[in-house]
Amino acid sequence: MKRRKICIITGSRAEWGLFYPLAREIRKNKKGFHLQIIVTGMHLSPEYGSTYKEIESDGFKITRKVDMLVSGDTEESVSKSIGLGIIGLTDALREVQPELVILLGDRFETFSAAIASYMLKIPIVHIHGGELTEAAMDDALRHSISKMASLHFVSTLAYKKRVVQMGELPGQVFNVGSLGLDSIKNTKLLTKETLEEKLKFKLGRKNILITFHPVTHGDRASSDKEFRNLLKSVDEIENARVILTKPNSDMYSNTIINMIESYVSRNEDKATCFTSMGRLLYLNAVRFVDVVAGNSSSGIIEVPSFGVPTVNIGDRQKGRVRSHSIIDCNGSIRSINIAFKKAFSESFRKLCKKTKNPYDNGNASENIVSVLKKAKFLRTQKKFYDINFKM
Repeated sequence: MKRRKICIITGSRAEWGLFYPLAREIRKNKKGFHLQIIVTGMHLSPEYGSTYKEIESDGFKITRKVDMLVSGDTEESVSKSIGLGIIGLTDALREVQPELVILLGDRFETFSAAIASYMLKIPIVHIHGGELTEAAMDDALRHSISKMASLHFVSTLAYKKRVVQMGELPGQVFNVGSLGLDSIKNTKLLTKETLEEKLKFKLGRKNILITFHPVTHGDRASSDKEFRNLLKSVDEIENARVILTKPNSDMYSNTIINMIESYVSRNEDKATCFTSMGRLLYLNAVRFVDVVAGNSSSGIIEVPSFGVPTVNIGDRQKGRVRSHSIIDCNGSIRSINIAFKKAFSESFRKLCKKTKNPYDNGNASENIVSVLKKAKFLRTQKKFYDINFKM
């Protein structure tokens, strides 16, 4: 039986953390599949940690590398990067000739990959479609990728309904939960002492993990203000120890990176930062901190599985399904202070330990591979599914 060539295209560190359990599951099915991996975007940038090395250290062979990032964090640099990505990924896909391309989420690198794949008439499998992040430009990119995709794996029933609402055939949309939760189940557990040794950072009485990304549907000033207020609020928490991760290669990210580096240099006694922590250290850090704060999707999707409170700031994740462990607040110092007070309270922490994660629907990677084994004749040409409703 001929093995089907399936190509995963990844452009960011966080994305690979989600892809990892699926890549392992595909590789296990050697009789049915031949796994290809194309890396692009921030994976290849020394500025963002050259995270393609993490993929190699995970034991995977990289099939092709495609440079696409234009230096800078402006609207123009991101737009030009998308164009370069389409050109480079078109060449790479022509060379490796996959039968299916698997894409995840909503980043601009993924959007480039979707356009290249679609125009080459390679069927697209899209993971994490149907979600909303109303304050980020990712929303439009995510929905566009869904419309180019032939098969969909979503993380909740609400998202399945939304993908169908966009005209996708219900029989091609599968609610499998989030791959991020598979990563948690498969991650090696470290002791607190080992984690501190690897981080080169001592945890204390109150520990906060911060991941904050620019709000791309706003402007640079509004993102900067929210992040500055977050740091001011953290400074008001007595005995706080702070771990910060730098943002992805989004527009307006350079200012956030500069603010992080400046904050750590002023607070070396209580703060540290990482360009990329990697999957192992990040997930283990979540286990041992008291609060995760910022506006990252990981705070909404993965963190609730640890029973740890999330202080979610601003509108970047507005629209996502969330558990009871998420505390939403606006970007004002007062609102953030109130959120932290609640997050550190004993009663709320007990509630978080009992919270069910709405993104946990079993083993997502196994469910995806099970469907892929049966999906033999995917086409890029699709029918539009109309829903009967009254205007």
